[in-house]
Amino acid sequence: MRRGAGTDIAAWVQDIIHYRETSPGLFRQVETASMVVPLVISFGGPFSIGLGRDPDASESFCSFTSGLYAGPVFIRSAGTAECVQVNFTPLGAWRFFGVPMSELAGRMVTLDDLADREMTGLRHRLADLPDATRRLDLVEAFVADRIKRAKPCDGAIEAAYDILIFRKGDLRLGRLADHLDMSRKHLADRFRVTVGLPPKAVARIIRFGHAQALARQGEAWADVAAACGYADQAHLAREFVSLAGATPTGWKNAA
Repeated sequence: MRRGAGTDIAAWVQDIIHYRETSPGLFRQVETASMVVPLVISFGGPFSIGLGRDPDASESFCSFTSGLYAGPVFIRSAGTAECVQVNFTPLGAWRFFGVPMSELAGRMVTLDDLADREMTGLRHRLADLPDATRRLDLVEAFVADRIKRAKPCDGAIEAAYDILIFRKGDLRLGRLADHLDMSRKHLADRFRVTVGLPPKAVARIIRFGHAQALARQGEAWADVAAACGYADQAHLAREFVSLAGATPTGWKNAA
């Protein structure tokens, strides 16, 4: 069950999902690099998750979050998983978690590692509820209240992030730094705190997301490469292997 974010949190949350596996088996997923920061609160079996590769036996997670990662994420489960997942924007995650996003970027972080009493209490309350709708209601209200109480984002970095989104990642970082009247190093340092990765990596992921969107609409690969500012189709293909773990054709066939 998927629910779009309400108007009070739509700027910070993409959607909220209740996920439940109903039969034993080996379930495999590959998530491509994206601008989503997930929070997963689990009531069932764990997920095995590997960043950039198949997970090993030690990489088993129930309730967790993970910041931005410039690569594919390989997920395995055994048919017993059940969870609520909140998909934050990077700026929404910064407001919600209240920690430097560089501490979450490219890492799997369990709720126990966060040592957040509010979220621990939420996990227990959710487990006691009998159905998906009531769980989603509780999570949405919890997220809205917590974001409402959060301190605002770094205004300059929020503006820079919005520019990158508007330009679909196709922007020279020197121009962005000049627009904000700061050095590229200072911009990168502040971006890591609020977003998790430096602006060049963020722009790369945004541009890749735009390429995926055009491909889903049926655009030819050469046209996708040109529209997204890649040097050529070979450059686009390399980005797919790096950020999706598959060639463009392989990714599209698996979608």
